[in-house]
Amino acid sequence: MAKVFQFVDKPVALQWDDICNGDNIKAELENHLAQWWPKLFGYHLLKLGPLSAQINTLKCQINHHFSLSEDEQCSIQASPRHLPLQTHSIDAVLMTSLLEFESDPYQVLREVDRVVVSGGYIMLAGFNPISPMFLGKLLPKYQNQIPWSGHFFMPSRVKDWLGLLGYQIHGDERLVYHHLLSEYPSSIAWHSKLEKWLPSAGSVYLIVARKMDSPYTPIKDKHKIKSPNWTTAPTATRARIKVKKRPI
Repeated sequence: MAKVFQFVDKPVALQWDDICNGDNIKAELENHLAQWWPKLFGYHLLKLGPLSAQINTLKCQINHHFSLSEDEQCSIQASPRHLPLQTHSIDAVLMTSLLEFESDPYQVLREVDRVVVSGGYIMLAGFNPISPMFLGKLLPKYQNQIPWSGHFFMPSRVKDWLGLLGYQIHGDERLVYHHLLSEYPSSIAWHSKLEKWLPSAGSVYLIVARKMDSPYTPIKDKHKIKSPNWTTAPTATRARIKVKKRPI
């Protein structure tokens, strides 16, 4: 039986300023995304969610960039669970801190998958629960603040969802090695040490996945040797030989 999510929609950050150290997170994310933009080609780049809308994508080779969220400041105002877009019409989708605040995150991914063309990309950034940032989940002072008020998902779980939808993971990065409970100066030495010793412990993950054609189509073995079609040979009959008796 499919798992039914019991999460409820949480207030979504409409600006990076709504998140503690949001500007620093945005700057690091843009720096990591910069290496991917020259690799993307096509006609339409969808920036899904209010935070994605504010990411600088000028270096992306895709012609048309537009944003979509329930925020009226985006290009299209709509729910990410029901995209008013044609099937197989988008070449790449950027999603930033969106699944954490949705009641049914897998439905959002299914809807995104519907509009992405074969060979298209999903670039998904979120908050990593296995990181120093999880401290905010344990402290009552921060539990109702964004982003700790959201539901954090393991990056491995997000990759499993993408795999079920037929995507191949091309990138899985971590950034922002800090708890984000205070100012995030990049000069603190233990940040670089944590990145060196525990590279998977960054507070923000960035997953880049590409949609494949038919990931689960069974491949027939063209060189399979057919078993011989043996048939039962007819039973041989012996002819009756007449022997003439010689006279005595």
